[in-house]
Amino acid sequence: MQPEFWYKKWDSNQIGFHQSEANPYLQRYWPELAIAPSARVLVPLCGKSLDLLWLAGQGHQVIGVELAEKAVEEFFSEHQLQPQISEQGAFKVYRTVAFELWCGDFFALTAEDVAGCTALYDRAALIALPDAMRQRYAAHLQQLLAPEMKGLVITLDYDQTQIPGPPFAVNDDEAQRLLGQGWQLEKLEERDILAESPKFLQGGVEWLVERVYRVSSR
Repeated sequence: MQPEFWYKKWDSNQIGFHQSEANPYLQRYWPELAIAPSARVLVPLCGKSLDLLWLAGQGHQVIGVELAEKAVEEFFSEHQLQPQISEQGAFKVYRTVAFELWCGDFFALTAEDVAGCTALYDRAALIALPDAMRQRYAAHLQQLLAPEMKGLVITLDYDQTQIPGPPFAVNDDEAQRLLGQGWQLEKLEERDILAESPKFLQGGVEWLVERVYRVSSR
């Protein structure tokens, strides 16, 4: 997928993936991970998610990565935050005490850029990418994070032949294949959310399963 696809989504406000409150899985399972409040948390493809605020409310420094500058600017303006803005490599970085939002291509991020990140939260990154890019994303993600890491990954699974992505279908086998080579994966919850998903109902999808994984280094 080309960057222009996401720029167009944000420019036309086609952001059905944006939630109006912090993700309930995040609120339910993050405390069980026992991640130190001082930990830095990486949130790939973060948009302007309210999950960023929730994580900061737990005491974390939040490192978000987002391609669309409009999303980053709206995050800070909607929450009356005044970031310092600087250029760092291929990125434009917006910083406050609790947040660093890196605006640019996730694949240009280096381990040095996110040095000290020991936690991960992925609600909408893995499922935002088509197959070939998911493989590249998973490999890059595991190169970025500190050896001792914990986090949550949320996936969506359905019959991809019934409706095109994004979000793309990622079944359990694929999640284990992409992330299980370098990390331990534990499935925490699996739920059919089709009844709550008008887009998929209207598209003729017959089932829609959301899965939540605890991930950690081996």
